[in-house]
Amino acid sequence: MDRLNRIRMLIGDAGVQKLQSATVMVVGCGAVGSFATEALARSGVGNIIVVDFDTVEASNINRQLFALDSTIGQAKVDVAAARIHDINPDIRICAINAFFDANTDITPRPDFVIDAIDTTESKIALYRWCRANNIPFISSMGAALKSDPTRVCVSKLSKTSVCPLAAKVRGIVRTTDIGDFPVVFSTEPARRPSGAGKNFGSIITVTGVFGLMLANYAIEQLITQ
Repeated sequence: MDRLNRIRMLIGDAGVQKLQSATVMVVGCGAVGSFATEALARSGVGNIIVVDFDTVEASNINRQLFALDSTIGQAKVDVAAARIHDINPDIRICAINAFFDANTDITPRPDFVIDAIDTTESKIALYRWCRANNIPFISSMGAALKSDPTRVCVSKLSKTSVCPLAAKVRGIVRTTDIGDFPVVFSTEPARRPSGAGKNFGSIITVTGVFGLMLANYAIEQLITQ
């Protein structure tokens, strides 16, 4: 059985070998991160680290691959690990049930990191950790309150516009030595929130595209290095 036959036809044996030898870490297993993780697993990445502190809730089902009626209440990283194993039992999985902050240190070191975290403080901590360990990474900006998947794109953080989260991150990064880095963001102006509360509405057709574009960038970097 060759699960990677079709991708092998696209990127060749050498490309597949690079992916199988690579370790990619996804931090955040929610609406964006679940799609990034799924894409990595189905594309042949041989070693995947997933980091998240949260459990699956019913309200996640509209947009998160790991959220099913049968997984409500389970740790997202445990669901992710089981799903990855079901996609390909040969993938080596490291599931870390933790909130990423300035005190986090993860070994073994990945070859590439995908940031799908919601909170700004954790994002900055992850950027610093990646820079300190010389690990390339790409970060997701805000996918909530957006409805047009054709407006999602990859850019350097310094070139982003419209996105409030990107603006906030840019402001913080300017005062650090983190420097510029690639991000996925949307050029679509955010919709006005509907309803009260700290959470914003989002739809799978946008969050999924964010996750797939993050994974695609990581894959391209791994097979061309």
